[in-house]
Amino acid sequence: MSHFKNRFYNNPQDNDDSDQQQNSQDQDQSKEEPSGNSADDLEVDFGDAFDDNGAEEPVKEAEDELSALKKELAEAKDKTLRTFAELENFRKRSARTLQDELKYANMSLIRDMLPVMDNLLRAIEAAEKQDQAGELTEQGKALLDGVKMVVEQFNTVLAKHNCTPIEAVNQPFDPNFHQAITQMPSADVAPNTVLMETQKGYVLHDRVVRPSQVIVSCEAPKE
Repeated sequence: MSHFKNRFYNNPQDNDDSDQQQNSQDQDQSKEEPSGNSADDLEVDFGDAFDDNGAEEPVKEAEDELSALKKELAEAKDKTLRTFAELENFRKRSARTLQDELKYANMSLIRDMLPVMDNLLRAIEAAEKQDQAGELTEQGKALLDGVKMVVEQFNTVLAKHNCTPIEAVNQPFDPNFHQAITQMPSADVAPNTVLMETQKGYVLHDRVVRPSQVIVSCEAPKE
């Protein structure tokens, strides 16, 4: 009877101790068993999030940006070289223009003075005709010599400034240096040969100040 009572009528304190022991075992078991949200599972989930495509996109963007920068650098370099070339060409053109302006600076002055030379030459020609006809006095001869000296000095000054007469008589006709005012048949010279000069021409360096006015030969008519 006493054994039956002990079996079915336990002490409340014993029951409490038993429940605490069971709860402690359950807590220990829960610590040992891994849960579904463990660190390993989270690591797998993160690995799945960073797939290959996601890793390649930043690299591709960086490569595209680098290519664009290289292209811009090449274009800027080409533009700089072209600018320097244009500046160099402009400098050369400016220097050449300035040199030409200095070289031909006396062109207008010489062109305006040539009619004075023409008048002196005409005076000499008229005086020489009078001298040949015996109509020129001694005073006139002295004056003729003085005018010839002035013309000689005039030519010296022109030559000093690189202005020289154009060779015309007995030269082949050249439209770059000669201005034909008429043609004359001649059997003594070849056609298109300068027979006579009516007005002397001049060049300044290699540029024509004025062309020579000439009479050009043509083929003589056959009998």
